[in-house]
Amino acid sequence: MKKINKYNMLTLVLMILIIGTTSCEDFLNRPTEDSYNVDNFYQTEEQCFQGVNPLYNSPWYDFQRGFFKVGEVLSGNYYWGSSPYLTFTINSTDEDLVNMSASLWSVNAYANGVIENIDLKAPASVSAEVKQTVKGEALVWKAMTYFYLVRIFGAVPIVHNNSAEIAAGNYNDKYKATVPNVYDYIVLTLEKAIEWLPESNDQGRIDRYSAYALLSKVYLTKSGYGMNGSRSEEDLQKAAEYAAKVIDESGRQLFPVYSDIFRLQNDLSEESLLAWHWECGRDPWTQQNSLQSDLALTGFSEMGDTWGGYAGPSVDLQDAFGEDALSLDRNNKDKRRKATMMMYGDVYEYFWADQGGFDWADYCLNELEEVQSGTGANQVKHLVGNNNDHVLGAGVGLVNMGTGLSTHLIRLADVYLIYAEAVLGNAASTSDAKAMELVNRVRARGYGMEYSEFIETNSAYTSLTFDDIWKERRLELATEGDRWYDFVRLHYFEPQDAINRIKAQKRSTYNGLKEFYESGTLDPDVTYYDKNEAVPNINDTHFELPFPDTDLTMNPHLLEDPVDHDMSQYSY
Repeated sequence: MKKINKYNMLTLVLMILIIGTTSCEDFLNRPTEDSYNVDNFYQTEEQCFQGVNPLYNSPWYDFQRGFFKVGEVLSGNYYWGSSPYLTFTINSTDEDLVNMSASLWSVNAYANGVIENIDLKAPASVSAEVKQTVKGEALVWKAMTYFYLVRIFGAVPIVHNNSAEIAAGNYNDKYKATVPNVYDYIVLTLEKAIEWLPESNDQGRIDRYSAYALLSKVYLTKSGYGMNGSRSEEDLQKAAEYAAKVIDESGRQLFPVYSDIFRLQNDLSEESLLAWHWECGRDPWTQQNSLQSDLALTGFSEMGDTWGGYAGPSVDLQDAFGEDALSLDRNNKDKRRKATMMMYGDVYEYFWADQGGFDWADYCLNELEEVQSGTGANQVKHLVGNNNDHVLGAGVGLVNMGTGLSTHLIRLADVYLIYAEAVLGNAASTSDAKAMELVNRVRARGYGMEYSEFIETNSAYTSLTFDDIWKERRLELATEGDRWYDFVRLHYFEPQDAINRIKAQKRSTYNGLKEFYESGTLDPDVTYYDKNEAVPNINDTHFELPFPDTDLTMNPHLLEDPVDHDMSQYSY
């Protein structure tokens, strides 16, 4: 992936307007003229919306790989060979870490630039409602950026206005704010976004309920910070309150079929509250989704741009689904498993539709003549398929290392589970009727059943514990880039529990899977799980990643203790 120079981007984003992009999604369409600059743009309502559109993709591009490695490899959901994210050996020169940090700070700078330009450039002919909506969208992206920053790095600087700080000459002389400061700043930002955003927006765009959803997740996360074995009741109540607003007032419903959420034609489904909406073109390079290249089996796309077959969903995640690679029979009771990982016996009608579907075993054993993934599973989410599949879903074909598939960051099912966990709070269990209904609705869809039918089964919850919700979050959101942050949240108030859960994981591979799948007979002397698996080398320090060397060179204060900030200095 192309590396972004953070410090150049932070300066230039305030001085130039990149408007040469177009999008597969109507609401992201932008003019192709190159005659605009920041002085003659933001003159119409359409241009104001176009000004915020890049925040739905381009500046996030170099975060994609880190998004997956942090969210899924660190958490034990995904096996990725000798990756330092698998072995907790990440250092400050790691390329993905460098790109991830650069991308996040670029998003923050772009969001700040949009807010400033709307205030300074948009004329009176642009309605106050449009101005506030555009700024509200930028604020939600800004809040999401800091939510990632604080959960990845811990204490970080607050860059409230890039141009003001560059003009003052102190941009690279900033001290880190404390973690509580950063969470207060995120809350402040989202509260203003809620004030400005409309209840409904164009499909796929951020609205007030997107902000409520993110705010509920922020309160649930911050509720345990600095606590010892419990969580703040006040924060938990707010998490439940804001989640309930989304659930009760937004009118959104769970998408009927779980696997359909992740198909191109459903990129803008009502279940998706916040998402990156990628462009299926190459101009500029950073507007496309490149995750298929990293995650799909070799040859999955005729573009010759997939190399992810030697990694795959972990044995530990398979166990969570009740699945076993050392069996020729699949346990398909929970449909989310097949929608997350492909294994022996799985056939997908929505991949390679022009060839009658994609058969994992036929492809791996007959075409590739090898089982690439030592875990016996390969990735499904974030994949589109071949060029024909992309045409069927989006009306246009693939590009090299690029699809137009949206990346969902917060879904309604996540909000259901946030509500349940917030209601459970510090109790050992809960029989709260609404919490149980919401979790059972998520689970019913996962089982491919109507809710009324599902609650009569033995799989329906009649009470809920933390472990019930913990597991349900894992199964529902598996490989969507979110799991590590569940561990960060747990580590805030139960650090040893978080460490113990990771140390107990199966993070290694099998030997001899090809021989087993070809013969159909399991020989334990040939086919077996790693007999010498190392216990994950994790301790408290690993729950905050190191700052990249590039950041430390530009601002040595990042090595120093954070400074408590006066939050009254920040306003919008």
